[in-house]
Amino acid sequence: MTLENKPVYTGGCQCGAVRFRIDGALKKASICHCRMCQKAFGNFFAPLVSVHLADLSWTRAEPKRFQSSNKVLRGFCSECGTPLTYEAPDGVALAIGAFDDPSAIPPVIQYGLEAKLPFVDRLCDLPSRSTEEDAEQNPYLEGIVSYQQPDFETDGTTGDKP
Repeated sequence: MTLENKPVYTGGCQCGAVRFRIDGALKKASICHCRMCQKAFGNFFAPLVSVHLADLSWTRAEPKRFQSSNKVLRGFCSECGTPLTYEAPDGVALAIGAFDDPSAIPPVIQYGLEAKLPFVDRLCDLPSRSTEEDAEQNPYLEGIVSYQQPDFETDGTTGDKP
């Protein structure tokens, strides 16, 4: 919270070239299963949260945009490719996974069910293991060092890149 008692949310892309800040409440968080969102995110669905445009500021560069339809622009980092925005005539939504704390933004509705992949509802039934457990099975994962932007604001140089 800020001194004005507004919530503050921050986030950005994988490499840190694009960062954003929202000073104020978020709107509805959702998952979209439509085929355009699947392709834009390279994933089974797109988790998005709508924001008040007046509360959004780009603190380190802005995303590059692709016109994915006659009504929608998709914003992404031109350096690392991270999907960041869904921009339509009725407003802007940000990728939940791009937030520094995505766990604070649970989706409350799903859209685009006509393209929902048939196995999505069963994902939680799949066998699973932690990264540490996976490293036991795949030794190349041991000692892996992330070069991603950490989940907080930096001066733009994380110091851990080669």
